[in-house]
Amino acid sequence: MLAKRIIPCLDVRDGKVVKGVKFEGVRDVGDPVELAEVYNRQGADEIVFYDITASYEKRGVILDVVRETAKRVFVPLTVGGGIKTADDIREILRAGADKVSVNSQAVKNPQLIRDGADIFGSQCICVGIDAKKIAENKWTVYINGGRVDMKLDLIDWVKQIEQLGAGEICLNSIDADGTKEGFDLPMLRAVCDAVNIPVIASGGAGKIDDFSEVFEETGATAALAASLFHFGELTVGEVKEHCRSKGIPMRVK
Repeated sequence: MLAKRIIPCLDVRDGKVVKGVKFEGVRDVGDPVELAEVYNRQGADEIVFYDITASYEKRGVILDVVRETAKRVFVPLTVGGGIKTADDIREILRAGADKVSVNSQAVKNPQLIRDGADIFGSQCICVGIDAKKIAENKWTVYINGGRVDMKLDLIDWVKQIEQLGAGEICLNSIDADGTKEGFDLPMLRAVCDAVNIPVIASGGAGKIDDFSEVFEETGATAALAASLFHFGELTVGEVKEHCRSKGIPMRVK
């Protein structure tokens, strides 16, 4: 079995890391480059930056963050937020990112996934999804930070993502996001069963057992968290040691 990955996620707004609950109640956490360095030392397998106020005028802020982080941190960096074109992808990769995460724009323009995969390789394209339960074993896809319901069936969408050439999916549960009540296992199981590409579990991690549980109970290849790490409740190293104690393979730094 391949080693599972533990990924801290940093939501960046105007050059600062912030965190909210179900996309609301956002507060400042700290400097993204400094936090990335901390997680690098703790043994993070990857680091994700989401530019949550991305626009043309503010693009330079996140690019500066990526450039500085790439100088100091030696794990893969994924960057998302406001990516609309292949040129946007190129710009972020040139700044030092290893992958980009496309979300809202991929739903509006699925060709972006294919173009990105064709030009830069599937390994560079991660599709982020924000989804919410609407019925038993049925979920719908939202865009624009969880504000707009696209009436798009989650399972249909992940199958299309795979067909378009994406290398990975990052699946965030709006119902679980920031609640610390555990990952959305039914949703993750359904998506992992529907596709063959790696799936990152996002949204809801609240205690150390949530990480081992998501790997034991679903086909997720990685687990992403923010609040637990940002506020010092757990370190990446503690999570990885716990998972190893449960027989889950983890990369040793």
